[in-house]
Amino acid sequence: MDLNEQAVELHKKLKGKITTKLRGEVNADTLKLFYSPGVGAASKYAQNDQKKLREVSWTNNLVAVISDGSAVLGLGDLGPEGAMPVMEGKSMLFKHFADIDSVPIVLNVHTADEIVETVKRIAPSFGGINLEDIAAPKCFEIEERLKAELDMPIMHDDQHGTAIVTLAALINAMKVVGKNLNDCWVTMSGVGSAGVAIIKLLKLYAPKVQILAVDSRGIIWSGREDLNSTKQGLIDDELIFADAGGGLSDAMKDADVFIGVSLAGLVKPEMVKTMAKDPIIFGLANPVPEIMPDVAKEAGAAIVATGRSDFPNQINNVLGFPGIFRGALDNGVTKITDDHKIAAAKALASLVEKPSVDKIIPSPFDEGVVGAVSNAIR
Repeated sequence: MDLNEQAVELHKKLKGKITTKLRGEVNADTLKLFYSPGVGAASKYAQNDQKKLREVSWTNNLVAVISDGSAVLGLGDLGPEGAMPVMEGKSMLFKHFADIDSVPIVLNVHTADEIVETVKRIAPSFGGINLEDIAAPKCFEIEERLKAELDMPIMHDDQHGTAIVTLAALINAMKVVGKNLNDCWVTMSGVGSAGVAIIKLLKLYAPKVQILAVDSRGIIWSGREDLNSTKQGLIDDELIFADAGGGLSDAMKDADVFIGVSLAGLVKPEMVKTMAKDPIIFGLANPVPEIMPDVAKEAGAAIVATGRSDFPNQINNVLGFPGIFRGALDNGVTKITDDHKIAAAKALASLVEKPSVDKIIPSPFDEGVVGAVSNAIR
């Protein structure tokens, strides 16, 4: 069997990846306390008080993993049923890496208004909300509205988890090639949820970095009349620059860094050869990157990162979100801010004491990853 067939068979065999376990022992003595008649006292104690509820229920360690299935991995709109295996996988990672309980929830609603209203209605059951695989541009509105209307940590991981880990890897890549990000030109391919978040976080960390963005229709610049409000906002806020249109090959000429969150095979060797000295290539399209690492290195790339575990320098969200929510839950953080994201990226980068061409980011299995990130969320 190939990898895909093996994955399906394993999911069938296990009937999914997660379950629940009891925190306490159930016997004749505890049943009257855990349930009738004693549980009524706990209910009265927590009445109309979310903080007290966290003292007497699992909401102190519980995250909802929520998706409408409109942008599942790199597969597109698979609907709620197609999203559930991925949401279960996210819950598995929460538990394995940070001992956080979570519940995967897929929604059969798809407008921003419907998703926001649904999440608000179920929010009292949880200590935090992890949004996942919701298509752009509605994902931006959904997250911002929920952050404004709910008093708990909320993060769309496709945006911010990707951006945090990308920044961490780029901090160390700059050390290896001896450059300052503020002096660099970054070409971003893909301006969906992850691309927009990466652009914003890079500009917060290095305000003078020049970023040129490319979508499926070419370079994003003021002369285009087909831009949605999100892409136009990147221009209006001076987060990206471009004096003229063109394609990806034009955008990569003289660039120091290429970051792709787009499609497999978009970058050709001749494009890499036109980049600045010691170019950095982050091809993060999954499962096949914009350019394969061996091809990129042969064309002159100094450092290559992908989203895959079978190559060095895997940029993987699991380096970020378990520690971020661990820190938020443990420290009573109700809003995950830009300062938190930059602090988490710096903490991740610091775990690689001597960055090298093949080691600019820690492995999720390296000791101390969750602790370092969670300590940054205060």
